Amino acid sequence: MFRALYTAASGMNAQELNLQNIANNLSNANTIGFRSRQVEFEDLMYQNVVTPGDAMTQQTTIPTGLQLGVGARTASTELNTTQGELETTGNQLDVAIQGDGYFQVLTPTGTLAYTRDGSFQLNQEREVVTADGNPLQPAITIPANATSITIGTDGTVSVQEPGTTQAATVGTIQLALFPNDSGLQAIGGNLSVPTTASGDPVVGTPGSSEGMGSLQQGMLEQSNVDVVGEFVNMILAQRSYEANSKVLQAGSQMLQDLNNIT
Repeated sequence: MFRALYTAASGMNAQELNLQNIANNLSNANTIGFRSRQVEFEDLMYQNVVTPGDAMTQQTTIPTGLQLGVGARTASTELNTTQGELETTGNQLDVAIQGDGYFQVLTPTGTLAYTRDGSFQLNQEREVVTADGNPLQPAITIPANATSITIGTDGTVSVQEPGTTQAATVGTIQLALFPNDSGLQAIGGNLSVPTTASGDPVVGTPGSSEGMGSLQQGMLEQSNVDVVGEFVNMILAQRSYEANSKVLQAGSQMLQDLNNIT
């Protein structure tokens, strides 16, 4: 009886974490470049009261056995790599990645981080930076007298200056690919850092190789959160939590009845 209580409690705990993940997805429904995550569950160890395949007699074996599970747990959160919709902004420094890849930015600690958020700006030194002031890598500086900025699909950044007829190239935006995107560790601020699970980044020119995305100037990638789908998942999580709660109540009532009998 006590095992049933712990089993139901494990289900409630798993659904609580599932609901927390759903809440995070919904809260980032308007976050530029955000990619949602889905909780993956797995069952816990089993108590083999009767092991399948054990001998029943000298000629027969037990076909199914008697195995009692002890609950469930959240095993991982799987990253949804589906691309979000591209929205036109008209801002010269807004850049969206069409396809796979991540922008590289330099964090205050001196390490590289990776993001799909291409809402870039200029700092006081006219370097291209993120909304939090993290410089894009390789670093790109826009001249003070530039009248326009052009970012090609291959990442080439050019500017038009007064008194010139040809655009001058001031840098190239590079992208990074990872063998396993789900292995990246999110650190907040629309940034992720690599881990041993994600593998090392492969850096290249946008559109230069198979799998490397291209750039779209004047556009931003919206969050890929499916709001309707998340509400459905929230209802399912709530129902599952309630069902496990009912099991907990039933087990408690049965124990109480047993105590009254004795």
